[in-house]
Amino acid sequence: MISFLLNDKAVHIDATQADTTLLNYLREECALSGTKEGCASGDCGACTVVVAQANKPGSALEYRALNSCVTFLSAVHGKQLLTVEHLADGDTLHPVQAAMVDAHGSQCGFCTPGFIMSMFALYQQGEAPSREKINVALGGNLCRCTGYRPIIDAALASCTGTVDDKFYANRATTVTQLADLHNVNAGLDNLLMPTDRIELASAIGKHPEARLFAGSTDLALEVTQQLKTLPTLISLTQVAELQVLQETDLGINIGGAVPFSKMEALLLTHFPELHELLDRFASTPIRNQATLGGNVANASPIGDMPPALLALNARIQVDNGQARRDIPIGEFFTGYRQTLLQKNEWIEAIFIPYKKTNSKISAYKISKRQEDDISAVCAVFNLTLGENNIIQELASGFGGVAATPVSAIGLAAALVGKDWSQSATFEAGKVILSQAFNPIDDVRASATYRQTMIVNLWKRFWLQSNQQSHKIETRVHAYE
Repeated sequence: MISFLLNDKAVHIDATQADTTLLNYLREECALSGTKEGCASGDCGACTVVVAQANKPGSALEYRALNSCVTFLSAVHGKQLLTVEHLADGDTLHPVQAAMVDAHGSQCGFCTPGFIMSMFALYQQGEAPSREKINVALGGNLCRCTGYRPIIDAALASCTGTVDDKFYANRATTVTQLADLHNVNAGLDNLLMPTDRIELASAIGKHPEARLFAGSTDLALEVTQQLKTLPTLISLTQVAELQVLQETDLGINIGGAVPFSKMEALLLTHFPELHELLDRFASTPIRNQATLGGNVANASPIGDMPPALLALNARIQVDNGQARRDIPIGEFFTGYRQTLLQKNEWIEAIFIPYKKTNSKISAYKISKRQEDDISAVCAVFNLTLGENNIIQELASGFGGVAATPVSAIGLAAALVGKDWSQSATFEAGKVILSQAFNPIDDVRASATYRQTMIVNLWKRFWLQSNQQSHKIETRVHAYE
């Protein structure tokens, strides 16, 4: 059974298709048509809803915006699901709705419910966000007929840090209702939701044909874009061992089913250089669902995080319920969307060793849009220097240039022991990288562009990490 609160009403579902999306459930089963379908791929935000959950029994509620078009119904088990229809208190609009009206932020209205729900989730954070944080929160919402200024003005006016609405007033009742739902066994005949590694291994053994998923932001595209039916699914979201998020003596462990939004703070504490890469990873609603384990397991050659994990020398910890093994990420990808994972295995966690004190790390993503876009080229460099700028280690990771995420192995072999500050070192690396890969032409970029960009990013990294000895000048040109 899947049990959740739809606004303030408990819902118990004991029969439905495993691949039913939240969007289809809301529109077709509940007649809640305020939630729209735009792209059906998690890009436009017209389908945005909000879920609230207490991470621990009796704890405060956490509100997160989700793209309902790529989220399976199982994701709301034990949570409260809210749509734009639920926000008003009788005839009184919610503060974010009233602010949108006052700022004239809506024209045709098709995209407005999605903006409202993203703003509502931001409102519930209980702090006055900066304009930058508002831009990030709304980065997954696209408006087709008006400018963003009035929408941002509405967010600034309503998200003041003071939470005063019916949801805040009813929070104790909601927490109690959600606690009651946790006593309900999760799952359906065609949807298994194991709670530990033993149950997960048993589920896979009984249903070897079933697809595993956590955030479903990639798998759901087979339903919405390819119109496939996924008869049996196994959700990883309830498996305790996959929710680990910890600092160890040697590095950090990120569970395979931990969403990006939950692991971001820990990762950036130790690797602040990845801030832009994470900020530009999809959008806030996607990061609230998508997992690092899923980003690695789907083995996409244009996934954003595998290049970073390659450069950081991460290890993939896999499990089958009886035995665990560690796989260096450099060995994990075996072909286009292929890995060393066996049919009865799953990614339990990703281990990332701490960076060395004398390391220089840079991550670059090249895409057509600044936000919410797929990489044409992604490059990450991790350089460790000794005395007198002598290179001790050099690790790298690239996306968009081969059939798999890949490292430039020859780069380290050729440059270790050389003086990083010398232009000859840069030139040697340039020659290697100009011949290291054989990228393809596609709609995102030509092979020539990709090859040129790899070399240009190498030059950018060399200049930025040598700023004291190689000053970077910026010139502003005025045109009459």
